[in-house]
Parts: sequence; structure tokens; C-alpha cells
Amino acid sequence: MSAPPRLFDRTLRRRRLERAVRIGLADFLKRRAAESAVQSLLAIMRPFPLGVDLSGSGDLLVQALAGEGAGERVGRLIRADAVRSSGAELVLDEEALPFADESLDLAVSLLSLQWTNDLPGALTQIRRALKPDGLFLGALFGGTTLNELRWALTQAEVEVTGGAGPRISPFADAFDGAALLQRAGFALPVSDLDRVTVRYADPFRLIADLRAMGETGLLTERPRPLTREVLGRMVELYAERFAGPDGRIPATFDIISLTGWAPHPDQQKPLRPGSAKMRLADALGVKEQGAGETPV
Repeated sequence: MSAPPRLFDRTLRRRRLERAVRIGLADFLKRRAAESAVQSLLAIMRPFPLGVDLSGSGDLLVQALAGEGAGERVGRLIRADAVRSSGAELVLDEEALPFADESLDLAVSLLSLQWTNDLPGALTQIRRALKPDGLFLGALFGGTTLNELRWALTQAEVEVTGGAGPRISPFADAFDGAALLQRAGFALPVSDLDRVTVRYADPFRLIADLRAMGETGLLTERPRPLTREVLGRMVELYAERFAGPDGRIPATFDIISLTGWAPHPDQQKPLRPGSAKMRLADALGVKEQGAGETPV
């Protein structure tokens, strides 16, 4: 089997994260994802003795657990990151996890897995590290994330230079979430979408936040640097097409939430086709119609 394409520069990813820690992390989206993950945990009436937080988000998950009075749900939570400067106790690469098979009760990854070159492979490693009936909670950017910036940059570069290179990374479609979990071997996969719109005074404020998230310029095949002329035209186009009455511009972030379980024999199984004991028409209290019949 051939290796997946190397879309993202992982070394550059670590440098971007280290810069983000130095300048002060913009963590409002990860905080939102952490709070959502904790709500999912609260709905599950069982403890998780040993878990790992792969998010590289400092104490955000711990803070969210404490804020809901649910800190005791996770007995021991290992904080992992791709860089040591964030204060993580374990430095690792999400593409080569160091955990033994069936060693964890819980794994959480918030807004970091979208930068792996082999997302199904990374998810498979997480599933293998979970004990049977262990839980994975994930979140990644997807769908229409930064579609406004993508359009404005592309249009400006075409107008000024006659061509455009890829500037915004590709994101998984929101509908792919459950399929990704199934492909990685998870049971009972669930995928949900949280669309967040953040408004800025201008596109440069948005770009500053992206830098503070460590979310800029990670493609292996990077086009030439943008000129001032292209950037200036991008600002004009962004405002012309997307600005609101107050002059502020929107930036869309699609957060795909993932929930999956390591398989276990006692988990609920789907019914076999044809095993239903009641017809749908009877359950709905309507008359069943044959093929070709005209509805009354």
C-alpha cells in the first residue's frame, strides 16, 4: 500500500505552534471545543480511569471539566502536545502515537488532527490505544472553514498576477466524520457540526488570530509569498463581498465533533435487516400503499 501524500509540513507545524505559544495563544475556538467535549462526557455515566488529551491546548480540557464539576470523571489525564513549550507533560507526534494497544480508557483530540497527513491512520492509532469500550472524543476544522478568506485570496491573486496557488489548507467535509471513524474501526460513530462565525474589523485581525492559533502556512507545496498588491486587493474584495452594515467582516469556522468507541462485545448492535416485529405503516398509524398506488 502506498504512503499517503505529504500535504502538510509537520516540522513547520511545530514551529508555528512554538511561535503561537510565544506570542500568546488565541484559544477561544479550542475552549469552545473543550466545553463541547465535556458536555459529551457528562452524558456518559461512567468514569474513565486513564485518559490522554492530544489537543495541545494547555489546561483547557481540565478547566472545562472543573467548570462543570466533572473533574472526577477522568482519574488521570495525560496532557500531550507536539511542542514542549506549551507545558505538556508528554511531547509526541500525532502521526506516531507512543501508547500501547488497549492502554487508555479515554482519548481526546481538539482541533489538531486536521494537520495529520494520514487522518484515517491517526484515528486508527487512537482506536488501537483504547481499551475495549474506550471512548474517543475529537474535534477538527472542516467544511466551509475560512471560505471567505479562501475566496478573497484566490480572487485577488488571479486579478493581480493572473494565477493563484493554494493558500488555505483543504478540510474534511462535515459529512465525512462518521465515515472516517468507521474506517478507523470505531463502533457507534457519531459526527456533528458546530458552525462558528467570528467577526473582525479587517482581514489582518483574522490573520493575526490564525497565527496565534498556529494555523497558518502548513502546506508542503507552498506558493510564492503574497505581495502587498495582492494583500491590498484581498482586503478590498473581502469587504466588498462579505462586510456587514457595521463594516466588520465574518470568518467562518466549521468544527466537526467526533465521538467513537473502541469495539466491545457488549455494545449495542444494529438490528439485522428483516428482523423488525412491526411494520412502519402500523407504527405510524397509516395505510400501507403498494408500489404504483396513488396517495390519497
